[in-house]
Amino acid sequence: METEVGKITHFYKKIGVAIVEITLAPLKVGDLIRIRGKHTDFTQPVTSMEIEHQKVQEALPGQVIGLQVIEPVHELDSVFKIVEETP
Repeated sequence: METEVGKITHFYKKIGVAIVEITLAPLKVGDLIRIRGKHTDFTQPVTSMEIEHQKVQEALPGQVIGLQVIEPVHELDSVFKIVEETP
């Protein structure tokens, strides 16, 4: 199951960092995410997040984070947290 957590607002190609506005749900280091948009669709674990150049372990709705990404992303791409469903 996927839960939307936010949107990409900017991408720094040289350093592979996406700026993500967290709007709907918290995000933690270690979470598995999917980034999807018109030209983007891939899955990766959250390995590193920063707020104002300070490493953080969790980001809450209303915060803006820098997120290390493994592929290029685009503005307005959606970020989803993948949650395993329990039977």
